[in-house]
Amino acid sequence: MKRKVSMRKTTVVDILLYSLVLGVFLGLTGCQEDVEPGETLVYENDFTTENLKEIKNGRLRAYNGQTVLGNYNNEEIAINVADLPSHKFLRVTVDLLLHDSWDGNAGPAGGPDKWYLEIDGQSLINSTFSNQPCVPTWCLSQSYPEPYGRHNDPKTGAEDTNLPGLCRYADSLGWTTKYRISKIIQHKEDQITLVCGDETVQQHLTTSQICDESWSLSSIKVHLVE
Repeated sequence: MKRKVSMRKTTVVDILLYSLVLGVFLGLTGCQEDVEPGETLVYENDFTTENLKEIKNGRLRAYNGQTVLGNYNNEEIAINVADLPSHKFLRVTVDLLLHDSWDGNAGPAGGPDKWYLEIDGQSLINSTFSNQPCVPTWCLSQSYPEPYGRHNDPKTGAEDTNLPGLCRYADSLGWTTKYRISKIIQHKEDQITLVCGDETVQQHLTTSQICDESWSLSSIKVHLVE
């Protein structure tokens, strides 16, 4: 006598449970990189290995539990990435940290405080930045994410606005602002030079200029774009 095998129909709940288990498995065993389709990562530095080989005027320091490139005041750095494969476009992404008392468009005593990014001599960012509080009676505006000359509220376009200062305001939250700046440019040469720097104004200080306001980088990435 043959036993009758009971077959249970697959339900929507079964499918959802299977998808959940599969997703968890892939999340645990897979390795996904934050790369857009058609992009290839060719350079990455978050400074954890203290590699400064490609960086001119590079120096490292600790900030908020991590190693960063910096800090700088009225200085510039250059990053050279060579031996690039054939490509038509590049995406450059930097994580910029602006520390302490940036005054944005204010002047002449406290600004303008500008930061810039150039690639092979082409200007991509030339903007003022402000870390100051903005209240109805007093607000030191910045131009970013637009070029210098425009007016936006302090910290416009920032990724994180609640980090501690580095020197002058080291014990206070909100005095370092993080920006993730990502730009795509036409490019076909086999190497690239990134230049980052600042032009900041400090007057009548009771502390050093670099302690009043400075900047660092916590990450640099270069992607080829097909």
